[in-house]
Amino acid sequence: MAQMLDLSEVPELLAPGHRVFVAGSCSEPRAMLAAIAVQPACAEGVTFVQQPLPINQYDLSSFHDTTRQETYFVTPSLKDGLATGRVLFTPMQMRNIFDHIARMPVDVALLSAARDQHGVIRYAANVDYLDAARAAAKMLVVEVSDAYTAPFTCPAVDENEVDYLVTCESPVMTYPVTEPDETSSIIGAHIAGLIRDGDCLQTGIGAVPAAILANLKDKSDLGFHGGLIDDGVMELIDAGNINGRQKRVDNGRHVTGMALGSESLHEWLVTNESVLFRSANYTHDYHVIAQIPRFVSINSAVEIDLFGQVNAEVAGGRQISGTGGSVDFMRASKASKGGRSVVAMASTARGGSVSRIVPTVEMVTALRTDVDIVVTEFGVAELFDAPLQERAERLIAIAHPDFQDQLRYGE
Repeated sequence: MAQMLDLSEVPELLAPGHRVFVAGSCSEPRAMLAAIAVQPACAEGVTFVQQPLPINQYDLSSFHDTTRQETYFVTPSLKDGLATGRVLFTPMQMRNIFDHIARMPVDVALLSAARDQHGVIRYAANVDYLDAARAAAKMLVVEVSDAYTAPFTCPAVDENEVDYLVTCESPVMTYPVTEPDETSSIIGAHIAGLIRDGDCLQTGIGAVPAAILANLKDKSDLGFHGGLIDDGVMELIDAGNINGRQKRVDNGRHVTGMALGSESLHEWLVTNESVLFRSANYTHDYHVIAQIPRFVSINSAVEIDLFGQVNAEVAGGRQISGTGGSVDFMRASKASKGGRSVVAMASTARGGSVSRIVPTVEMVTALRTDVDIVVTEFGVAELFDAPLQERAERLIAIAHPDFQDQLRYGE
């Protein structure tokens, strides 16, 4: 049975040589990390494992000169640690990360939770690697916030498997809702034209996904299965456009690994029973998605080359994100009957001075065989059955006109 622990006692649980898993995204245990930050000596010789998002502001490797952080995703907060070698980045797809964490020796797992509307303690709204951490860790420590209400369908905390509970007042972690600009809106309209009634969608976060979702209000019987749910998906569920009726797996349910959005989204999840939170060994699993007909994976990219190879993680020689879950979804869409993989992005970057369709990408995140369709504000390029020369021409046709001759003739 879990024992109650004061926040000031959390640093005493760490020791040199420990590997400590820290939940990320909106499940980051901020109160416990703050307690560690004010007693940095406790992190001497400790290796933290976390996959953060930009809302997570800690560079865990900065606690002590001998502290290290292992990660699978790079955010701006980790830039300095990555440059000095304190942050160790491993490229890996999310489905594999789950298994990797489940097998690694973890001494302590720091997790977060809150009580639901009935008083049941439930884990916070990012469960991507929750089951892996629970299986791997020798010690589970869970901070329970009294400042917000947990989603009704997040997994309940089993106090018999938890070693320590810590109470705190950390508010729910929100993510700013992105308003689509003109370019994103055009891309969203192009992709909406590709979506059929009854398709099951997976989308990411940002201006382009927001624009896509905003353009689907005339669609019906859509499904949702993905790594994250945001405000745009919530609105389509409320409007009845997404209802999951055509899904053969989790019929009528909307599967996600995390909630990433406004306070309104988190409040909506308090009573919503249709959203199902599952770890990455389910949300990103090839065999699960293969059972969902017409699964449409929609992801973004930093750049794509004339072969159809995708770079989604490196810019200017710097690691700026990670492999993430996009490749898991792209490849699983191939096994879904009628499924498709879509990459959506603006045609240029840096104020229009750089083409994002390039002769050769800087880093290959997704193979040329992973991508079916590429969309920019200038149109749609179908790549699935196109020979190399033809796919290059199709990609050049949706590049910004200022760069088309350069791409075609190498000027």
